[in-house]
Amino acid sequence: MKSRKLSGTRRRVTILGAAATSVVAGVALLPNWSAGAAVVDDPTVDARTKATFQRLADAVFTDRTDALVTGAQGDRDKPLANGFSGDVKLSSGTARTEDATLSSLGQRKDKLAKAGEKYSEATTTVTLNATRVTGRTAKADVTETTTLTYAQARGNAPKTTGFQATHELTFRADRNGDWQLTTIRDTDQGGLAVNTLSKPVSVKTATTADDTMPNAPRAATTRNPVAVPKTGTAYDYKAMAAYAEKYVYTYNKDYPDYNNHTAGGDCTNFVSQSLKAGGWKHVPGYVYDYTKWFGNADIQSDSFVGVNEWSWFAQNSKRTTPLANVYQLEVGDVLQMDFDRDGSKDHTMIVTAKSNGVPYVTYHSNNTLRRSVASLVSSYPTAYFYAYRT
Repeated sequence: MKSRKLSGTRRRVTILGAAATSVVAGVALLPNWSAGAAVVDDPTVDARTKATFQRLADAVFTDRTDALVTGAQGDRDKPLANGFSGDVKLSSGTARTEDATLSSLGQRKDKLAKAGEKYSEATTTVTLNATRVTGRTAKADVTETTTLTYAQARGNAPKTTGFQATHELTFRADRNGDWQLTTIRDTDQGGLAVNTLSKPVSVKTATTADDTMPNAPRAATTRNPVAVPKTGTAYDYKAMAAYAEKYVYTYNKDYPDYNNHTAGGDCTNFVSQSLKAGGWKHVPGYVYDYTKWFGNADIQSDSFVGVNEWSWFAQNSKRTTPLANVYQLEVGDVLQMDFDRDGSKDHTMIVTAKSNGVPYVTYHSNNTLRRSVASLVSSYPTAYFYAYRT
């Protein structure tokens, strides 16, 4: 088994409730706190133990990111929270799962490279948000924030891409108070982080389509199509992109936040806000009427927040026209995906940059900044894509 290599990845650990005493090679080293002495009754999780949970989470997600940069795999044969008298490590089952994940991410790295997508380095920060303990089981909610640097970015091409992802980690303690990480569960709607291998969740809205709904044509994903430059001047496309990049990680409090919501995620709500910032005007009316479009802090039409309803409004209103190929998208245009190819769209994104013929999209659920369309096509080769000129 290969030992962990972090040459391509810089790690930064955010520790809540405990202070790191030193930093070596970018890795926070903690005092020799016990992760839990031998106990007879159920263990407790204090600030020191939470710090070990966080450090282990950081090691896991940094290894995943590193697999995309260098293809390296971590060492699963030793505890990942070294320096503690009580070990905190991956369970044998989780270690096998993570080994498989890192192997698959290494394969994704090679596949992305063939599509022209390479990363030279990355930074990963893990923040512990909350911990819940029931008996010998602890569940920790964490936020992973990762920035990847594009290798050999040329001209006006984005230098970096990044994302935020939320996870729930389950730990179980033995009679000696030693904890093992037994489960890692992604908690975002959509699941479109570049280092996530789980199948994206297909989010369907309640409205049922019928033959009267405008049906968007699928877009091809072949490289180097005939260019279709933008000629319209009705909207401010730079303002759309600027809004999206401003609020990709910090949500605008003037609108509801539908991330991790039963309504199906925040992706379309976010894109609608960006379009509004660039000049799209409200069309007031009945909330469930897809020919209407409006949204503010108090009320939003289905077409403002729903993936399919937005598509129906956009086409019916003539505010968009379909593009034959995803690589024809320009700044301010919109890209949608249907993960399971059932004809009902699942995800909405907006283009915030384009360089060397490649559009870069920004989206919510997972919160992602400037991910290349080449990366999406390579990572989800069986999905259907829909491209809209705004």
